[in-house]
Formats: sequence, C-alpha cells, structure tokens
Amino acid sequence: MTNRHASSSASRAPRALVFLVIAAIAPGCDAKKPEGAAPAASGSALGAAPAVSAPAVTASASAAPAPTAPATPPDAIAAQHVLVAYKGAEKTPKGITRSKAEAKKRAEEVAAKAKSGSDFSALVAEYSDDPAAKERQGSLGKFTRDKMAKAFSDAAFALAVGESSGPVETPFGFHVIKRNQ
Repeated sequence: MTNRHASSSASRAPRALVFLVIAAIAPGCDAKKPEGAAPAASGSALGAAPAVSAPAVTASASAAPAPTAPATPPDAIAAQHVLVAYKGAEKTPKGITRSKAEAKKRAEEVAAKAKSGSDFSALVAEYSDDPAAKERQGSLGKFTRDKMAKAFSDAAFALAVGESSGPVETPFGFHVIKRNQ
C-alpha cells in the first residue's frame, strides 16, 4: 500500500512543476484572460521553486515581416491634372476638333512623359485643354472624393504621392493626374 501511495506522490511533483512553468509563462501570452480571472502567481504555491521566465523571442532574417494594419485612406488629397478634351465631350472649349481616339492617344503621350519624369507643370502648359488648369499649372488644390467625377477620384486617390496616372476618361475627356499630397 505504501508503494501505491509513494508512486502517487511522485507523480504529483512533475505535475506541480508543469503547472508552475505554465503559470510563469502564461502572463506573457497574447491570449485574453476571461473577465474576472485572477492574475497568475509569480512563483510557486509552495515557495520551493523559483519563478521561471519565458525565453526571449528574437526575429530572424528568415522570419516574415509582421503584417501591418491597412493605412486609413485620406479624406482629401491635392493633385494636378492635364485634360485632353475631344469634340463632343462635356464643356469642351470651342476650337477643339480632335476625335476621342486622337484625344486618348494624346493623353497616353502625356502620361508616358509624366511617368518618365518630365515636369508636370510644363506638360500642363503644353497639353491641357482646360484654360483654368493652365492658369494654375494644373493644380486642383485639395479635394474630397465627392468633388470630382468618380473615375477621376478613383484614379487620383489610388495614386501614391508624387505618382502620375495613365489616361483616365471622364465625361470631360481624358485626364492625366499627378497626386501631390
């Protein structure tokens, strides 16, 4: 009978040690504790074993970067644009006789020059059919999504600061947009 008691007593010691290790490591875990749960004790209930600390976690070069939360899209941005109008587009200035296909080709030329690093203000001066934009070097100032045609806003808000778009068609013609802010 004493052997049975002795083996039962011997098996309790390793279990107690396991619980102590878990209690020492658990406070560092990211898991949420249930409401009203008591904090884990630091040390053993018997006072015999010292507190065990969890090993430090270090990042290795092969570890994947931690995902980051998506950036909050801005409410407003600032941009410049070149408008290449065509006959039949809304608010086309008098004297514009180019076809829609010709306007698109011209807008593609502007976009290629903008993407290759040409000065955007110079492109506005040379190519834009929007007289008001020419006066402001294409600047639209700061605007919200709802202030522009949907296709224009979608393209402008998708750009990184300093990036220019390809041709974007709206009812007014083809735009090439450069995001400034």
